[in-house]
Amino acid sequence: MRKRNDTYNPTLEKVLEYVYILVGSSFVAIGFNLFLLPNRVASGGVSGISTILDATFGFEPAYVQWAFNIPLFIAGVILLGKQFGIKTLIGTIFVPLVVYLTRNWEPATMDPLLGSLFGGICIGLGLGIVFRGKASTGGTDLAAQIIHKYTGLSLGTCVALLDGLIVLAAAFVFDIERGLYALVGLYVTSKTIDIVQIGLGRSKMTMIITNKQTEVQDAILNEIDRGVTRLAAHGGFTNNERPVLMCVVDQTEFTKLKQLVRSIDPHAFVTVTDASEVLGEGFERV
Repeated sequence: MRKRNDTYNPTLEKVLEYVYILVGSSFVAIGFNLFLLPNRVASGGVSGISTILDATFGFEPAYVQWAFNIPLFIAGVILLGKQFGIKTLIGTIFVPLVVYLTRNWEPATMDPLLGSLFGGICIGLGLGIVFRGKASTGGTDLAAQIIHKYTGLSLGTCVALLDGLIVLAAAFVFDIERGLYALVGLYVTSKTIDIVQIGLGRSKMTMIITNKQTEVQDAILNEIDRGVTRLAAHGGFTNNERPVLMCVVDQTEFTKLKQLVRSIDPHAFVTVTDASEVLGEGFERV
């Protein structure tokens, strides 16, 4: 049997990054044409600007996106340095290209609520995939970074200000309802990006404080078959040594863990948090 090769392959990794950029950019463009543009949902970014200008003046959205994206990329390179590289340039150019190539596709829905929801999902999915390729699609993200550098405002504030202005413009050009739909689209996009980047949070991290550390530790190791880490700690009131057991389990194993700890020490103190992404033995490989 051929031995599995787990060595890191930088060439394959680099190729995958470019694949991520192209696939993610395609999702962004197709989501824009199928859901956002036909329903006049301008949920921020250069795509939102192109939606407004298409409705107001009949400008081709792909041309508008190129007209904003390329100068912003050049300004970003001049003002912020050559940190963006060829991958961001590809995303900057490829999204409008796919928008242009799919401009005659039939809309998936003419319901603005469905358009904002599923458009937000498509945009978020695409951007999340592009981010996994260590790139971006440029646009107002670059503008936000420029404003951040020269005003001292936080990057998050700059992004929120730019997207907020675009949503306000949409509410003025169309109506208040379209502006609200745009906010829905923005929210769904941000949540979908989080899911693509860090997963659905199916694992749970537990911190257990108990007087029966050895019994609880052995039970977790033998009955649930999960690793346990003992952390050094001291009680705040007594200042006595009080080790904390840390354990990460799959969501389906959490109920068993809880019952197990309760059966050994009903007075144990247990805290639980979501572990969005877990890498290592028993979970995803690094």
